[in-house]
Amino acid sequence: MKDLITKLTEAQKFAMSIRPKVGGFPILAEVLREAGVLMNRWYLPSLQAVYQMKEGSVVQQGTPLVTGVHEIPKFHRDNLINAIRADQEGKSTFLEFLKAAWEAGVVGYDVDFTNRNVIYYGALGESYLEEYPAVTFER
Repeated sequence: MKDLITKLTEAQKFAMSIRPKVGGFPILAEVLREAGVLMNRWYLPSLQAVYQMKEGSVVQQGTPLVTGVHEIPKFHRDNLINAIRADQEGKSTFLEFLKAAWEAGVVGYDVDFTNRNVIYYGALGESYLEEYPAVTFER
């Protein structure tokens, strides 16, 4: 059996190779779900991602959006939705999406691959839930 890190990174690479520019997130999510990822928790602005898998958990550390001490932006649901739509329409890179989400006051989000939804969180307990469609893909 493949170790968890290899399993996750191979699934990520495959998903990125077949993911369309527009509306590609559901493909990425389905590939990860089929690889055994149950939930993915992102922490902003640190860009730390924790993947909860059937066999254990993996952490993936990105380059933080900010360093030092910063005021957390207020949660703005409409700005977050605009950032999500821009990403869905292929108008932003993933890093640009993460920056826009942070600027909209998002301090973290959870992707639930079983229930096909994403919950975005603000620092004061605010939240926004977005569902995504089930998809299929060819291997």
